[in-house]
Amino acid sequence: MKTHRKFYLISLLVCLLGLAGMFIYIIYDLPDVDTFPAHLQLPSIRVTDRNGNLLYEILPEEGGRHTVVPLDEIPECMKQATLAVEDRNFYQNPGVDFEGIARALWINLRGGETIAGGSTITQQVVRNLLLDSERTERSLRRKLREAVLAWQISRRLSKDEILALYLNQTYYGGLSYGVESASQTYFGKPARDLLLPECALLAGLPQAPGLYDPLTNPDKARERQKTVLGLMEKEGFISPEERRTAELTPLIYNPSPYPIQAPHFVWLVKNQLEALYAEGRLDRTQSLVARTTLDLNAQHLAEEVIARRLKAFEPQEGKLSRNVNNAALVVLDPASGEVLALVGSANYFDASIQGAINMAVSRRQPGSAFKPFLYAQMLDPNRSGAWTAATMLLDVRTTFITHEGKPYTPKNYDGREHGPVSVRQALASSLNIPAVLTLEKAGIPETIHLARQLGITSLGDPNEYDLSLALGGGQMSLLQLSAAYAAFANSGIYSGYSLLLDIRTPEGKVVYTEPKDPPVQVFDPRVAWLINDILSDDRARYIGFGQNSTLKIEHTAAVKTGTTTNFHDNWTIGYTPDLLVGVWVGNSNYQAMRDVNGLTGAAPIWQDVIRGLLRGRPDKPFPRPEGLIRVEVCDISGLLPTPACEHTRYEWFIIGTEPTEADTIYRQVWLDALTGAPADESTPPQRRVQRTVFDLPIEAHAWARAHGLPLFADLPQPPAATQSALALIAPRPNTTYHLSNSFDPAAQQLLVEAVAGQGITQVTLWVDGRQLAAFEAAPYQAWWPLTAGEHRFWAQAYNTEGELITSEVVSITVLAP
Repeated sequence: MKTHRKFYLISLLVCLLGLAGMFIYIIYDLPDVDTFPAHLQLPSIRVTDRNGNLLYEILPEEGGRHTVVPLDEIPECMKQATLAVEDRNFYQNPGVDFEGIARALWINLRGGETIAGGSTITQQVVRNLLLDSERTERSLRRKLREAVLAWQISRRLSKDEILALYLNQTYYGGLSYGVESASQTYFGKPARDLLLPECALLAGLPQAPGLYDPLTNPDKARERQKTVLGLMEKEGFISPEERRTAELTPLIYNPSPYPIQAPHFVWLVKNQLEALYAEGRLDRTQSLVARTTLDLNAQHLAEEVIARRLKAFEPQEGKLSRNVNNAALVVLDPASGEVLALVGSANYFDASIQGAINMAVSRRQPGSAFKPFLYAQMLDPNRSGAWTAATMLLDVRTTFITHEGKPYTPKNYDGREHGPVSVRQALASSLNIPAVLTLEKAGIPETIHLARQLGITSLGDPNEYDLSLALGGGQMSLLQLSAAYAAFANSGIYSGYSLLLDIRTPEGKVVYTEPKDPPVQVFDPRVAWLINDILSDDRARYIGFGQNSTLKIEHTAAVKTGTTTNFHDNWTIGYTPDLLVGVWVGNSNYQAMRDVNGLTGAAPIWQDVIRGLLRGRPDKPFPRPEGLIRVEVCDISGLLPTPACEHTRYEWFIIGTEPTEADTIYRQVWLDALTGAPADESTPPQRRVQRTVFDLPIEAHAWARAHGLPLFADLPQPPAATQSALALIAPRPNTTYHLSNSFDPAAQQLLVEAVAGQGITQVTLWVDGRQLAAFEAAPYQAWWPLTAGEHRFWAQAYNTEGELITSEVVSITVLAP
């Protein structure tokens, strides 16, 4: 009995000692809750350009970005939004999240990592102010210490005092501590004047201030605001109607939160610094100098040119306004990806143009500026059926069918068709129809995969896009698109882009150097050079822009423009081997401009800036890699010249892709001068005349006839020759279509179209052995309702000899929803 009593006493003593040890372990060096004011100070951060010129100084909190206001001066909607998103049981709980502590204890006992859970507002206050050195520590001890301090502060302060402390001391991004300074920073008004939409946006910032910063990430901020409004509705703070109204209310941001140089660039750097602080890679107690990639001289040049060129678009008396109000510009070093200048808007502080929004990183449709990436894929010599710069494409009316089964007939910017053109001409002159043909060949999934390799991350699921992607149907930012173009200038190597060089102490000690991802060889260097050669060929862009346009400068420079439908956006991106300038012109609110395209809107800005930056530098052509050969070709077909070929030119080819076949477009024929028919053995010598005619694909016959070109197909042919005078041009062979439940089945139809040569009559269209339609004259077009399964199409007709002829059979697949 004594032995048992002794054992119990020893066990009790051990337990008491364990509890005492645990208590000491938890409260040892525990901060005094009364010391939190000492933890509110932050050092300043100087942001400079690459040469040490000051862009912006991030001041310490005592410098004016920390203002305490009484709780009764904070609007009710701000309190409710904070409670809804941070601690809905704030007024009921004792200041501690016991569930979170129990979860941490259980994970700790199982040997796992303690993960921070949803803390109460009180716990967040003590963590931010008293346990700053332990914020990144994920341990049971930190959780318990946090709970002890939260319990202590709950005993000393009322709930309203704790809430006031949270709202006055919490970090809301933009170097703003407390709701008053956050309100001034983002909205330029005192906190007492905040409205529900603004309160909801601010309340959502503390979880990730850099990510949800409305000045640099307006879309993310809006998404977060909607989340907060939804929680407020769920908790009964607002009605469904109030939520919907708040979601639709436009937010007007403060156009001048601080005096600043290169403001959009600095805010991007600021977000990067905030991320480094959050990751624990920088010491908040240390005064720092962040040296950026920016060249302030280049920045000032870009800002001056934009202001001057936009002023030229201001309405003149008696003339219709062109409605051109904004522009953005990026200057990059193509080899390093360093951003030398970044102008996010014409005037950061002009609220009338929503100048605080950074249009250099906002997603817009690029128009034709996306085309070079399509052609680069088809020029890859490792691709089956690779094209060359001389490959002939048909710029004639062509109807494509989207994956939704809808007809899509692209048109060129000038509304004209240009017949057979080379890849060089099609890209340099930015012709739309050949670009869509190129995307169809390259493939939408492959194109989006390439875009992602080049850092364009805004394009989503390939199934969301159709062939209009060739003309800029996807959205992307100027900065990402410019960095992608830099891969062409850099021999096919993608280096991304960077904003920071290093971070130092005021004494010059480097504490952080910006790491760079290893460069990636995305394009064959020879393909990159061909793209550069095409985009710098002033003669090749004659069809689209004429010669000696705004795109031509004194230095060798590759350049591409883009204009979106209805003139919402226009672009010009051009580069030399050492310098890239990308320009966007438009309106932040998506209002359309009036008859302003990439050549008249963005190109003059591009020309002035790149000329200014290159002034005094010698011309530097793009270095030509090994493995290219220059060959004389027939101008239309891109094949080897024959005696019949009337026009030749020299073209560059990747070795192994140069033509080996002779031209077949130009054909010399002997005609009977009396009848116009081909001469035969019975034709007297004096009536035999030689003529050059064009043997073009049947799809180009209508264009050729409209332009008065003599066609070989229009000559009287022997009966056997008419067999090829009937072709099915729609649908395209081996195409897959998708039925959709989102569209009316009656609207999901497929265009079936045939073309025929001279003397062809009684054309009929057939589907799976059943006649679809019959015609006596062109056009031979009919619509067929999409039906799931494998299907075969063909056309039949009678030739001049009365013989029935049949086109080649076209097979397609239609997938069920």
